[in-house]
Amino acid sequence: MRILLDTNIILDFFLERHPFYSESSQLFEAIAENSIEGFFSGSSATDLFYICRRQTQSLDTARRILEMTLALLSACPVTQSILEAAFDSGLPDFEDAVQIACAVDQNLDAIVTRNPKDFQTDLIPILSIADLLHQLESTTQ
Repeated sequence: MRILLDTNIILDFFLERHPFYSESSQLFEAIAENSIEGFFSGSSATDLFYICRRQTQSLDTARRILEMTLALLSACPVTQSILEAAFDSGLPDFEDAVQIACAVDQNLDAIVTRNPKDFQTDLIPILSIADLLHQLESTTQ
């Protein structure tokens, strides 16, 4: 399964944000084991770096987190056509619209987020981590 991870999921894992860390850790374990192929919107890289640097107060830590993100996940390109599709979608949250457009453009299977209600689309399935892990469990039995 090929999935796009919402920025918060990545932050939950690398910053060990509770109560979300446990589920995000299971997801990243599945990615490390190649049970899932993980992606993120290229435009999220700057947000990840900024938030990690601000929260950890460490440039080195922020750099390590971004380096690990790039090692584990593939960045979806954010092109003019992606931005135009996101803008034309009419969704109130432009960041979510960009992530949807990226996932659709890359023919991904789903977007995984802890805020499924924020992603108002019929273009791609929107799953919570629990939903995704349940689907994985069902297919391996």
